Amino acid sequence: MTSEVTRAENNPWAVATYAPTNAAAAAAVPRGDMPGHDLSIATLLRILLEWRWLILSLVVVGLAGAAILTLLTTPLYRSQATLEANPPTVEIMEEGNGTARSQSPDNWNFISTQVGLLGSRSLAQRVAQDLNLASNPAFVDQSLPAATRIKVAAGKVAGGLTVDAPEEGQLIGISYVSDSPALAAEIVNGFADSFIRSNLERRYEASDYARTFLERQIVKTRADLERSERQLVGYAQSQGIINTGSPAGGNSGDVASLQGASLVALNNALAEATTRRIAAEGAYRGARAAGNTVDVNTSTQAMRQAKAALEAEYQEKRTLMKPEHPDMLSLRSRIEELDRQMRIETAQVVGGRSNTLLAEYQAAAAAERALQARVGGLKGSVLNLRGRSIQYTILQREVDTNRTLYDALLQRYKEIGVAGGIGTNLISIVDRGEVPGAPYSPNLLFNLLIGFGLSLAAGLGLAVALEFINDTIKTRDDVRNKLGLACLGAIPKRSGKGSFVEDLKDPTSSVSEAYSAVIGSLRLSTEAGTPKTLLISSTQPNEGKSSTALALAQNFARLGKTVLLIDGDMRKPTFKAANNKQGLTPLLTTAEPVRDHVVMTQYQNLWLMPCGPIPPNPADLLASGRFQSILAEASEHFDVVIVDGPPVLGLADGPSLAAVCNGTLLVVEAARTRTPAVVGAINRLEASGAYVIGALLTKAAERSGSFGYGYEPYRYGVGKQDHQILMIPHQGDA
Repeated sequence: MTSEVTRAENNPWAVATYAPTNAAAAAAVPRGDMPGHDLSIATLLRILLEWRWLILSLVVVGLAGAAILTLLTTPLYRSQATLEANPPTVEIMEEGNGTARSQSPDNWNFISTQVGLLGSRSLAQRVAQDLNLASNPAFVDQSLPAATRIKVAAGKVAGGLTVDAPEEGQLIGISYVSDSPALAAEIVNGFADSFIRSNLERRYEASDYARTFLERQIVKTRADLERSERQLVGYAQSQGIINTGSPAGGNSGDVASLQGASLVALNNALAEATTRRIAAEGAYRGARAAGNTVDVNTSTQAMRQAKAALEAEYQEKRTLMKPEHPDMLSLRSRIEELDRQMRIETAQVVGGRSNTLLAEYQAAAAAERALQARVGGLKGSVLNLRGRSIQYTILQREVDTNRTLYDALLQRYKEIGVAGGIGTNLISIVDRGEVPGAPYSPNLLFNLLIGFGLSLAAGLGLAVALEFINDTIKTRDDVRNKLGLACLGAIPKRSGKGSFVEDLKDPTSSVSEAYSAVIGSLRLSTEAGTPKTLLISSTQPNEGKSSTALALAQNFARLGKTVLLIDGDMRKPTFKAANNKQGLTPLLTTAEPVRDHVVMTQYQNLWLMPCGPIPPNPADLLASGRFQSILAEASEHFDVVIVDGPPVLGLADGPSLAAVCNGTLLVVEAARTRTPAVVGAINRLEASGAYVIGALLTKAAERSGSFGYGYEPYRYGVGKQDHQILMIPHQGDA
């Protein structure tokens, strides 16, 4: 913040004041947007240290409660058994090769079903009955009725059982919890045995029901088959229908009868006769067309060879002789004779072959006509039989249906008869339950861990809750975040014996070191350095403002500055002088010079202006404007003027003093002053036009090195004062 120095030109006692040049900077800082509680690691550690005894107490109570609860809890024993579930397999025929393969159904559905059956109410009742637990006085109150005892025993058996379904595999774990180790083992084994027996009984009952049902169906189907067969035979006798077989498939009724069989045979013979007739006719007509070339060639082969030899000879001699030559004429005559003989031989061969083929053709045609006549006669008979066989076919179909159903029922009955035996059980015992040697509950270590965890969480939660409910200023971060002010320092609590004044005398004490750090912060609080006139105030009494005023005055004096400490709390003053007639009150009511009311203290460079007589109207005196001229006059002779003012809330004195001082330092007692009260005090100061340079945290719980700190606060309004500065006779001007 920028400031300017102003002086009254004609007044030698005029004071150099620091007036903010930026009006907005002097205005109250809006604190509604200040961040709230921040649960950072540092904050949690601070809460943990501050409330450590509460947390430790709750942890001790939690551990003690867990130990007591463990000792008072009845020991419980748990016995465990393991069962193996084997899903049934079914045979599936492979297409194409006709081989069978085994396939299991959905294992998970089967195992889930078994787990549900193990936890069923009926199984619990069966176990209670098998073990006669209703008559066990250690298990059920024997004064109850018998029916009630059975229900109670079944309920206790079901309540203590735990079934562990496997995530994978086929092993099912069961366990039972009881206050008796022997009873726990007995009941868990009873569950395993009863479950296996009930499983076998269910399978036997299911197969027995199926057998009974199939037996009734077989008897009924057999009667239906016998009735349909008698009807079929009776109808065949009445209609004269004779079947020679029972061919399968198609319209086979005609073929199975005698007429049908004869018609089929004649049809086959007719087809063969037709084939023979066609072959004979073809041979006959071919022979006539081709002239039986093969037979003719065979019979005339020698003649043709002789003719060929004569023709060759004729052609050979023709080159030498004329055709009219006698030898040539003789050869020609012999060739012509051979031609004549060949024609005669050919005619004989062709005539004989044609007669034979004709005879065969005529015989085949006659046989064909005879068979056609027979077939035509049988067609009418077969058609008549077909009309009479319609009812016969219906009856035959009913017989076939009943026979097929009867055979299927017989086959299924045989299969159930085989599968209905004991066979392989689907459930088997892997591990039987044993008598436990030690209780599994209560677990002391586990209970202690639970108690420790719950109590620690409760302690931390309660500490955080109390921390947030107790909305006070505790740390430097609270000053910055909640108040929106710079924290100029944190004064630790005193530790050990002695007084606050003695700590100030020792420059190496933690309190003295902390106030020295505040002096350094004050030098940087404004652009002009340390404010010339500084008001020390607080929100409420007993926050350490007077101690702070004294400590700052002494530290400035040690630095060689002339310091005037004004006791501005005219309601309950802290600092006294030997002469009660000197002080601030007489100056406010008179025009006397400041030097007449300033006394030297035992500290070098430190002077005191006490309060003097307590006035009846302090607020009116401070509002008159006289105090501003007093500060102006004092500022001419002293390097630093420190005013120890009254608390802000509830009094009008503090804002009046702050309005005429260059800066106001607000003292806040850590972990005591609530945030709304401090914010209200800051708003009142800023509303009066005061410049609040920052806040100082006193009696803070922070640590420095390996020691803590603290001191006894002075009490506002108490007659005895903790800090008194003895007046030394004034010599010369201050």
